[in-house]
Amino acid sequence: MFLTSDQLIECVPNFSEGRNQQTIDAIAASISSIAEVKLMNMDIGFDANRTVYTFAGKPQAVLEAAYQAIKTANERIDMRVHKGEHPRMGACDVCPLIPLQNISMDEVVELSRQLGKRVADLGIPVYLYEYSATQEQRKNLAYLRKGEYEAIEGKIKLAEWKPDFGNQQFNPSFGMMALGARKFLIAYNINLKTKDESIAKDIAKRIREIRNKNDGSYLSDLFKHVKAIGWFMEEFDCAQVSTNITDIEASPIVDVFTEIEKMAKENGVETNGSELIGLIPQKALQHELMTIDEAIEYLGLNAVKPFSKEKNIIEYNLFHQ
Repeated sequence: MFLTSDQLIECVPNFSEGRNQQTIDAIAASISSIAEVKLMNMDIGFDANRTVYTFAGKPQAVLEAAYQAIKTANERIDMRVHKGEHPRMGACDVCPLIPLQNISMDEVVELSRQLGKRVADLGIPVYLYEYSATQEQRKNLAYLRKGEYEAIEGKIKLAEWKPDFGNQQFNPSFGMMALGARKFLIAYNINLKTKDESIAKDIAKRIREIRNKNDGSYLSDLFKHVKAIGWFMEEFDCAQVSTNITDIEASPIVDVFTEIEKMAKENGVETNGSELIGLIPQKALQHELMTIDEAIEYLGLNAVKPFSKEKNIIEYNLFHQ
């Protein structure tokens, strides 16, 4: 379908719907309807009430697919009645664009601006984040999502909350969304053999990056580029440490898992498999101490949900099928 000479980008939008199958399927259909785009994965979370779609293709085709998906969500999701475990601020909560092949980050930043302008015409407040951010604090998704959907009506009236695109006006049915170019982000969850969520919360607090609020410098010596929360997941009937790894070279998945496993054992608890949300690049599982197959086994990636290189690793999915 694609050549190694093509310019390719990936899009991983997170939609605030994980229970209504008709809406989940409608968003998927809007993505799949666009030529030169491949929908590679859908990760549906019932407890989180959230679905993460992963698709890739040629840049303008990916922009069209993303727009159509957001348009469908705008028509079908009502945030006024949304409840779920995962923090959220909009029907399409966040829409990242990631350079995959033969394209620079600067080019993807410009693509994100093109998409943002078009999405704003739907009446949606759009905030640029990560590499596309126009303000330093907006680089951080957690800053934009603070207070979640329920805080938008109050804060959007403030001067510092003027959207990058769209009117400075509360959209009650949609909320607001973050959009931007970024590096690969690995959404990675580790299950614990306990129902005590306080243990997961303690591990998350110890594992995640800590930054100085004034200058953004790192205050934690353990891992940089790791965000983490702990919670109880009814779907798996256990406590879970949920992480976002924003730099897999600085904080390899294998090393993050090893440290969480160590902390769990300090609390008298064992890990019980782990899961990757969406797809990952091959390099995320490459480690100096083990092969990719050994890493899959070590991390317990098949213990929670089926994991295969052909479906879950981007390069295998795009070029080997």
